[in-house]
Amino acid sequence: MSLLLVGIVRTVSCGGWVYITSTDDHMMHDIAMVLYLLCTLPWQLGVLYSSSSQNQIAIRWRKFLTTAFFTTLPPMIYFFIQHKVKRIPGAYTTYAFFEWSLILYDVAYDAATAIEFQNFQLSIVDKSGISPIATEATIPYASNPEGSIAPSTLRTLTSFAGFGTEVYLAFVFWSMLTSLALLIWYFPLWYMGISGFEAFLFITLMPVVLAIAPLRRCIAKYRGVFHLLSLVGVAAYIKTDPVWRLSMTAIGVGISLTTWVANWLESNRHTGDLERSILIWTLGLLMHCVVKMAWFTENPIWPIMHRENGGMNDIGIVLGVVCSIEILLRDSTIRKSTENGKDLSSLPQQTKSGSSLCAAAGFGALLFALHSMYTDSSTIMRWTVDGYPNYGPEPVPWGIATVAALGLGLLISPHRRLTTSLAWYIVGAGSCAVFYCYSAWIAFYAGLVLGTYLVSIVPALIRALSTQPPFRTLLMAFLIYNILCLAHVWVVAYEFVPGGVYARERTDAILFTMMVLIGLGVWNANRQARLDVQQKKMAQFHIVKHARMMTRLFAAGFVALSALIASNRVANAVTPVPYTTTEKSFTAGIWTIHFALDNDMWASERRMRDAIRDLELDVVGLLESDTMRIIMGNRDWAQSIAEELGYYVDFGPSSMKHTWGCLMLSKFPILKSEHHLLPSPVGELACAIHATLDVYGQPVDFIVSHNGQDENYNDRIQQTTELARIMRTSPNPFVFLGYVVTKPQQEIYHLLFDGGDMNDIDPTDWDRWCEYVGYRGLRRVGYARVSHGRITDTEIQTGKFQLVNDPRAYWKARYERVPESEVPVALRYPSMFYGTGIRGHRYHVFDEPRYFAN
Repeated sequence: MSLLLVGIVRTVSCGGWVYITSTDDHMMHDIAMVLYLLCTLPWQLGVLYSSSSQNQIAIRWRKFLTTAFFTTLPPMIYFFIQHKVKRIPGAYTTYAFFEWSLILYDVAYDAATAIEFQNFQLSIVDKSGISPIATEATIPYASNPEGSIAPSTLRTLTSFAGFGTEVYLAFVFWSMLTSLALLIWYFPLWYMGISGFEAFLFITLMPVVLAIAPLRRCIAKYRGVFHLLSLVGVAAYIKTDPVWRLSMTAIGVGISLTTWVANWLESNRHTGDLERSILIWTLGLLMHCVVKMAWFTENPIWPIMHRENGGMNDIGIVLGVVCSIEILLRDSTIRKSTENGKDLSSLPQQTKSGSSLCAAAGFGALLFALHSMYTDSSTIMRWTVDGYPNYGPEPVPWGIATVAALGLGLLISPHRRLTTSLAWYIVGAGSCAVFYCYSAWIAFYAGLVLGTYLVSIVPALIRALSTQPPFRTLLMAFLIYNILCLAHVWVVAYEFVPGGVYARERTDAILFTMMVLIGLGVWNANRQARLDVQQKKMAQFHIVKHARMMTRLFAAGFVALSALIASNRVANAVTPVPYTTTEKSFTAGIWTIHFALDNDMWASERRMRDAIRDLELDVVGLLESDTMRIIMGNRDWAQSIAEELGYYVDFGPSSMKHTWGCLMLSKFPILKSEHHLLPSPVGELACAIHATLDVYGQPVDFIVSHNGQDENYNDRIQQTTELARIMRTSPNPFVFLGYVVTKPQQEIYHLLFDGGDMNDIDPTDWDRWCEYVGYRGLRRVGYARVSHGRITDTEIQTGKFQLVNDPRAYWKARYERVPESEVPVALRYPSMFYGTGIRGHRYHVFDEPRYFAN
């Protein structure tokens, strides 16, 4: 009776806070909410206590939902305080997610009653025996001969939820793995060389501890606990110190990777369980691509993200905790026996087949390939981008094709005779060769085929890996993965690393080695696949069938979701329009943005966006911009700025051209562009974009360039000579936005401006070293230098220009300065950057813009 009264009060109070909003009656809403929460504890515990012990499925679900309900309360209360007391913007939105999740848990908790009613039978009995509507003594309403199996709909929902929780944890693994190298990169970026923190990459060797059989069995048996512990990597964002964040992420990666591999090794005698785990792990990669598409190629649970720059780390942790607990409870229910009633240990040991070296080589190279090329839907596009008009596909909407190609690979993967065949390997190797040798659309199509191939062989290669001796196989596999990752960095960072001269610009060698190692793994997997055919009794066909069905469902869902995300982004993208159209003027700027990581190791594109918007830059060159590498997280941060502010994008030389990147954002249509690799015989490879823009109907040329370092003077001479040639031979008005590395009035300075037939925007500005702005054939209105605001270590230099009727009359500049009061308001720089400025950006060096009569 007491439980009944608690249930009635709880139901009424729930209706109170659901239907009486805080806007209607704030006090009643809060009273009803508190009363509901107070009644939920005795209600859920009382129902659990009174549940029949014979129905373990219902008890398990109720335990899980009770845990989820009360786990949600602390973060909900925290965000309520953030909203109500501290008035933190956005806190109420997060609080609302937690608040309404309580309703979902509540409804699901009561819905578990359906499981207990599955064994009831409703009968209609005609005692007289003369009724024409009853030909039998009873008419079964629900027949359930097996008794222990839930009704089909509920069983499907239950299995779907279990499958989904594991896919989410696979997504967490890929999120932590891709963030590890990104965090490591922050340190050599500032040290300008080897920092010592690169050693954290070798945390991926942690699975070698699985050679200890009792430890391996323990991790696989209690995988929910270890998945829970691995969330320390997601929680790393809480620490502001970059070293702490890197350390916590490395620990999370090590635990998560070890947990997945332990599960594979312990499932090698039950190939159904093994294939299910592999498919889930690969679906996590697809989910990672889709989530990154929704966040403009950032990942909301990366340690470089937080609430202010778009992160959802707290929600990621809560979901991770709920999923880990669900797995823990589910595993505890079925731990005593497998689905076919046999204890795992009672099965015969697998007969060793194949080569541990080949198995290790194949898996290590495959993991590198997936990590380097397919952890973002736009990576293969940016690796092969070319100049306008043959620019190639845009990340949106063509990222959908990447997700679809990976999903297709999953659908093909069960056909082992095909995926481990020589003919299919030739298709994969051939697509890799075309991907490297061509650019733009042809290379993109080849990249799609290569992605399908790589994903299709994942189950076969991991299956072969699971049958080999753990220590030497895992050690070799992850050493190969790490060596390939380092080589992937060495090809572009050769100037700053030992032995770099031998790896300089050798992506071809890396791709060739990768495909050869994958070929060895496929050959070995083919032998293992033939052996598995002879051991069908271990195939667990019911598990395999269900796992493949779920995989098709989730893969189709991810493709559909990516299409929805892309459609939404296209619909919301701002159309490029110049900031000031009345005066036929434009503002151009140059900025070195340190790979979109700010001085404190946070993703900086939102702060960059705000600075670019407030400075009203119509054309901006962004240097050190290529983040489409493992060490930069495979990010294309320019997508968000371009879509939210309305810009055309020229990515610059592709990632396979081995530069640090130079990128152009333009409010004006890009008529054509060329990507240049400037002469760099000794030092780092210098890059340049030469683009012709349609500026109010008149073609105007722009160069965005990044010369080499101070140590290589001869390189910079040759690079500047080539830049001068490009500018000198163009008949159009011209704007130069570049990183030159010289003081004013020195040899390289004169080589650039005199040799290029260009004008320095302000020759009297003697305090320059890296960035320079030049022009000709335009009326120069103003020049300003703006501080970096701790987004990077380099300022923003900008120039305001105006089109003229006779560009030849303005080929050579004059330098009479005028006060701001004589400049039309529409041509002035924004006033918000005077004094202390805004968000750390202010006019510095001169403390104000400089304006010119001509």
